[in-house]
Amino acid sequence: MADTPEKKVKKKVVEILKQYDAYYFYPVTGGYGASGVPDIVACVNGRFLGVEVKADAKKRGPTALQQKNLDAINKTGGIGVVIDANNLDTLVEVLDLL
Repeated sequence: MADTPEKKVKKKVVEILKQYDAYYFYPVTGGYGASGVPDIVACVNGRFLGVEVKADAKKRGPTALQQKNLDAINKTGGIGVVIDANNLDTLVEVLDLL
């Protein structure tokens, strides 16, 4: 089965995180998990990072619940970002600051 456009971006995000020796995982959101949690949760140099991955955020951005979670992450001192195929460089810029 071919990868979806979003899955291709997730793979690129993980490749970048590995370059920075990040600890990361894909949280389980069904059943007992919380909804709206970012697609990838990571820790880089002691900083919390939540990455919501989209194929193209301009066409289909985060849901209201996903954005609420990203805002909460940012408000509490972590970093919550939306990354798509068009802004992978933003992730690199963020990681370079950590």
